[in-house]
Amino acid sequence: MSRWIKPEVYPLMAAMTFVTSLCAFQLTRNLFLNPDVRINKVHRTTPVLENHEEGEKYAEHKLRKFLRTKSPEVMPTINHFFSDDNN
Repeated sequence: MSRWIKPEVYPLMAAMTFVTSLCAFQLTRNLFLNPDVRINKVHRTTPVLENHEEGEKYAEHKLRKFLRTKSPEVMPTINHFFSDDNN
């Protein structure tokens, strides 16, 4: 294997593996949990599904609830250091 893959390619392979797994996760999540995706024939025959609770549950997942309580800063310590008025 070391003959075919150079060490310089490892970071690119790691990034591509991560992105591919993220895409696979999102596609699987949408396929099985999204209320708008209809796989079985019973749900496909109804033009409008009345599933507001299921849609709300899908949209308000645990990660979104967790991030809602956090400030939208990438580096809060550096932001506070440079934004404080210490005249």
